[in-house]
Order: sequence, then structure tokens, then C-alpha cells
Amino acid sequence: MRNPIRFRSIDWRAAACAGLVAGGVATALQMVAWWMAGAAVEELLARDAALTAAVVLGRDVLQSSSGFAREVFLAATLVHLSLSLLYGLLLAPLIAGRGRAASLGIGVACGLLLFGVNLYGFTLVFPWFAQARDAITLLAHAAFGAACAGVYKAMARC
Repeated sequence: MRNPIRFRSIDWRAAACAGLVAGGVATALQMVAWWMAGAAVEELLARDAALTAAVVLGRDVLQSSSGFAREVFLAATLVHLSLSLLYGLLLAPLIAGRGRAASLGIGVACGLLLFGVNLYGFTLVFPWFAQARDAITLLAHAAFGAACAGVYKAMARC
């Protein structure tokens, strides 16, 4: 049987950085995938920013159709980065001490689980996220998990 995880052996700095980097990677990949699908990238980015910002700014943000709004993008970025950081910290104990291939597989699986949590679980409280359920968002979440695991393994001192 595998030894239990020793939390002192986890490189928390690497976990935090991995989450933040993975959040950026997932967003960039999602934008590229939207572009490749012929979607209106700017509109979808503004939509997703409003969906995310509404978590902290309230539902009224969803009614705004002005496109880019600095406060909406700032709030959305802070929520996105906070969750990415948290998810990086949660993933680290699952992959610490494992090989790169196993860690990447676990990362992808966790990314897919996050898709379920974010777009099905969160919709119980924030129902507006249901409109973002699609294959590109699923791909972005899987990429988040893989990037998070890969960055952690590259940076970790354990």
C-alpha cells in the first residue's frame, strides 16, 4: 500500500504557481479554441467574465451588454485567479511523490472533475453558469488540470 501523503513534502509555492499558470493556460486555450471554431472570441470572453464577476458583484452584471467593462474583467480575473490558486493547492497533495505521467493523468481527471463542480455544482447557487457548458469549456478544464500538474512537477522541490 502506498504511504500516505506527507503534507510537509508538498511544495506549496510550486502548487500555488502551478494553479495560477494553469489558469492562464486554460483561458488562452479556450480563446484559441473559440477562434478555431469560428466563434466571436471577444463576445464569449466578455460573457464568461460577466458570469464569473457576477459571483462577487451580483446578478446585475449579467444584464450589462456593454462588452468590455473594466470592473467586470477585474472582478472576473480575481475570482478566476483565486480559484486557480485554490485548485493548484488542492491538486498538489494528489500528485506529490508520483511520476510525471501519473501526475498528468491525475491532473486531467481533476480538471474534468472541476468542470463538473464548476458548471454543474456551482449552478445550484449560480445558475447562470449553465450557459457555459460546452465542449470547449470541458477541454479548457482538462487542459487546466494537465497544465497544473505539469507546472507543479517542473517546479516542485519534492
